[in-house]
Amino acid sequence: MVEKIKLDGRDYRMEKDSIGEMDVPGEVYYGVQSMRAAENFRITGLSMHPEIIVSLAYIKKAAAITNCEVGTLDRKLGEAIVQACDEIIGGKLHEQFIVDPIQGGAGTSLNMNANEVIANRAIELLGGEKGDYSIIHPNDHVNCGQSTNDVIPTAGKMTSLRLLENAQKELRRLYDVLEEKAKEFDGIIKMGRTQLQDAVPVRLGQEFKAYAEAVKRDVYRMDVAKDEMRSLNLGGTAIGTGVNADTQYVKRIVPNLDKITGMGFIQAYDMLDATSNLDSFVAVSGAVKACAVTLSKIANDLRLMSSGPRTGFGEINLPEKQNGSSIMPGKVNPVIPEVVNQVAFHIIGNDMTITMAAEAGQLELNAFEPIIFYNLFQSIDTLAYAVQTFVDNCVKGISANAERCRQLVEGSVGVVTALCPHIGYQKAAKIAKKALASRKSVRDLILEEGIVEKDKLEYILDPLAMTEPGIK
Repeated sequence: MVEKIKLDGRDYRMEKDSIGEMDVPGEVYYGVQSMRAAENFRITGLSMHPEIIVSLAYIKKAAAITNCEVGTLDRKLGEAIVQACDEIIGGKLHEQFIVDPIQGGAGTSLNMNANEVIANRAIELLGGEKGDYSIIHPNDHVNCGQSTNDVIPTAGKMTSLRLLENAQKELRRLYDVLEEKAKEFDGIIKMGRTQLQDAVPVRLGQEFKAYAEAVKRDVYRMDVAKDEMRSLNLGGTAIGTGVNADTQYVKRIVPNLDKITGMGFIQAYDMLDATSNLDSFVAVSGAVKACAVTLSKIANDLRLMSSGPRTGFGEINLPEKQNGSSIMPGKVNPVIPEVVNQVAFHIIGNDMTITMAAEAGQLELNAFEPIIFYNLFQSIDTLAYAVQTFVDNCVKGISANAERCRQLVEGSVGVVTALCPHIGYQKAAKIAKKALASRKSVRDLILEEGIVEKDKLEYILDPLAMTEPGIK
C-alpha cells in the first residue's frame, strides 16, 4: 500500500530510502531519490539534455528485454517497463527528469531519476498506484543487472553519437557551400598574405577550396571519435566485473541495445578499463575543439577580407544581417563570423574542463561524468548551431569585389617574388624596397630600369600564372 497524506490541499505520497522518509507529490512520476538530488544539486538551473533522457530509456528498455530473456525478470513486468521506456523515447515524461545536469555521485541521481520515472509509469500501466514499489521496484526491476557506473557512461556515449551526427550533417552543408563558392570565385585573383603582409597572388576560389578541405578533415576526425563512442562497458555493473548481473545478461545486453538502436555498439574488450577511464570522451571533445578552431580561423579570414568597406581589405561582401551600431548610422558588422568565434572560444574552454575531469578519476571509477557530459553536449550542440547560422546567414550569401581584388594585386610589391628566378633574390628585393619608397608599381620600375623586356615581363607577372606551380 502507498501511504498518502494531504498537505496544504495537495496530495502527497510518503516514500522511504536509506536516508529516511520524504513526502513526494502524488501526481509526479519521480520519487524520493530524485527529489533529494533536486534539492542537493541546484547548480545550473537547467534541465537534463533530452537526448540523454532518450538514451537512458533505450538502455532500460534493452535491460528489461534482456532480463526477460534470461529469466531474471517476470515477462509481464518487463513488458510494462518496455512500454514506459517507449513512451519516454517518444518524448513523454521528460519533464519528470528533475535532477540538475551537474551533480555529485557519478550520475547516480540521474540513473535513479530514470529508474523511478520508468517504475512509476510501468506501475500505472499495470493498474497500480504510483509509489507502490511492491509491483515494480526502481532498483530491483528497472535497474536489474545494472549499475550507475555502466548505465551512465553508456548513455553519455549514445547521446554523444547522436549529437555528433547532427553536427556532421551541418558541417557537410558547410563543406558543400564552400565548394560552391570555390568554383564561383575561381577566376578572381587577389593578393595572398602571410603574417598580414603582402605575399603572392592567389585565387579567391583557392582560399575557399582550402576552407572546404579543412572542414572535410574535421568531419573525418569526428568519424574516428565516434568509433570510440560505440565501445560500451554495459554489463560491467559497478566496476567492470559484472557483479550482480546474470552471465547470460552480460553477454546479451549490448547486442540487444544495438539491435533496438542500430548504432553499431560493441561491448568493451576490457570493461574495467572502460569503466574507470574516460579518455574516449576527451578524444571526442578534442575533435570538436579542432573543428571549432577551424571554423574560428575561417571566420577570422572572412572578417578581414570583408573589412572596411572603404578603409579595409574590402575584397568580399558578407550578407548584411542587422544594424551594427546604436550611434554610427549605416554601420554593419560581421555578426555571424563573430558569433562563430565566440562559440569556438566557449568550446575550447569546455574542452579544458572535460580534460581535467577525465584526468581526475580515481581507481575504478571517475565520479566526474556529469560535468564531462554537460560540457561535451553543450560543445557539440553549439557547434552545430553555429555552423547552421554560418551557412545560412553568412557563407551562402558571400559575394566578391573582383575589381578591388585586382587593384590590390596590381598595387602590391608581392608580385616581385615571381621575378626571383629571373633576376635573383637580391635584385628583386631592391626593386621591392624601391617600389614601396617611390609608390611606383614593380612593373613600371622593371621597365624603367630595363631589367626585363616588356613581353617577357608581362608573362612573368601574370597574376593568374602565379597561382599555379612553376617558374614563369
